[in-house]
Amino acid sequence: MTVTIALEPPRQAGVLRLLELSDAYAASLYPAESNHMVDVSSLEGSGVSFFVARKDDAILGCCALVEASDGTAEIKRMFVDEAARGLKLGKRLMDVILERAVERSLSIIRLETGIYQPQAIGLYRAYGFVEIGPFGDYKPDPLSIFMEKRLS
Repeated sequence: MTVTIALEPPRQAGVLRLLELSDAYAASLYPAESNHMVDVSSLEGSGVSFFVARKDDAILGCCALVEASDGTAEIKRMFVDEAARGLKLGKRLMDVILERAVERSLSIIRLETGIYQPQAIGLYRAYGFVEIGPFGDYKPDPLSIFMEKRLS
């Protein structure tokens, strides 16, 4: 199966479907106050690199790298369709995110994820992300894990 990952606009039917699936998945695990999703308008902002994984016309996964003005960025909206799990798309999306961060000369990439997502936490740890305290506008949340990776 040939899957491509490319920069694409987030406002397209297949991506909107994935974002809805992501929202529903998060809502099944966490209360609303512990879900820190950004909407599609935020993903269209300047300083956002939005990646789409697809096989032919089928959109299978997505993720965004949202740059801050201080040389750091946050990974947002990383999600792989349940039907595509096991294809290593999470790893492939992480590879393109890190490549993009290096291209953009970023110093640190951060993220927030939930404690009930061991596969995601394992993926981030495998890529060298370490736990940190809340950053940016985040508040302490016992259901959240905050992580970062410093780039050389």
